[in-house]
Amino acid sequence: MATDQNAIFKFPLNPVQNTGTPTATTGGNIGVFVNGVALFDYRDGVSWKNSTSSLCGGPIAPPCTGDGVWNRDAVVAERAGFDCSKGHPAMGNYHHHQNPSAYKLDLTVLSNICTLYDADGLYVIDSTQHSPLIGFAYDGFPIYGAYGFKNADGTGGIVRIKSSWTLRNITTRTTYYTGASVTAGPAVSATYPLGYFREDYQYTAPIASDYLDEHNGRFCVTPEYPAGIYCYFATVDENWNSAYPYAVGPTFYGVKTAAKVTSISESVTTYTAPTTSISTVQNDLFEVNVYPNPANDFVAVQINGINKENLNVELFDATGKLVQKSNIYQGKTIAFFDTQTLYSGIYFVKIVGSEGVATRKIVIQK
Repeated sequence: MATDQNAIFKFPLNPVQNTGTPTATTGGNIGVFVNGVALFDYRDGVSWKNSTSSLCGGPIAPPCTGDGVWNRDAVVAERAGFDCSKGHPAMGNYHHHQNPSAYKLDLTVLSNICTLYDADGLYVIDSTQHSPLIGFAYDGFPIYGAYGFKNADGTGGIVRIKSSWTLRNITTRTTYYTGASVTAGPAVSATYPLGYFREDYQYTAPIASDYLDEHNGRFCVTPEYPAGIYCYFATVDENWNSAYPYAVGPTFYGVKTAAKVTSISESVTTYTAPTTSISTVQNDLFEVNVYPNPANDFVAVQINGINKENLNVELFDATGKLVQKSNIYQGKTIAFFDTQTLYSGIYFVKIVGSEGVATRKIVIQK
């Protein structure tokens, strides 16, 4: 069960590259999304134990310790335990290991956890626009969604930004992709398919400007950083399914200095976004999808991009009578109306925010 973490996170204002040995990501928080949800790396604390030919660690009971050589990928192994938004709690700490967009909105849906209602998510993947800034890694560098400018200088159009990590072509697990011999893991099988363990992947230097480095990032221009900055991307494949290493990792690009603190003792300046930035964000409010249309038993109202305020969502009949109310809360993207008891006809959905109003017509057909 997810619980209130009551957390304050401290990040470097001017992050810098780590010019020494890269710092490996670890279990637990390695970043924070803009809605306050934690980012974890690929792992779930489970690894293969060769002496017993079994998995050990993490949530596996009874408690045991694996070899730490073949480490299980949570995105593959724990898919059934994720919610519609691809997240789940660990000892109360709700988190994402991967792109925090909705399962049901992927081009190829891998999870059946959401059946009736389309899933909520931090943001909606849009192949026509640069992805919004969705969080920060513990080295202070920003994390973006799946799409960005093809070239680092902001040219080349909008493309899917791709991971340079790919699955190895192996049938047994006795070596790493570097060639190093290691304690054996289970053979590749239907039970332990390629991708089940983090070590099933190999890294190849980027082959084009829209491929990322070994940390899953690159230096580039973004809407928030017109002069350019190193950025991580929450990578997906051509079907918008999460692609390893998912967001940050397996090492940090920068100096990891962020920390979870209990109080703030130093002088701080509260950030107030300039009016132009607010306008840009609020324009996304009017990119609204209302579906299905025609509808029968429910209506989903989905906004595109990052939602940074609580929005009122109202459903009116053709006479202007308010029949239902809902909300899309900050950090969320979707609201639902139960229309099973409504008559057939034309209705209007109204979304109200601090910067304006969006209205969409919908038909309810029984």
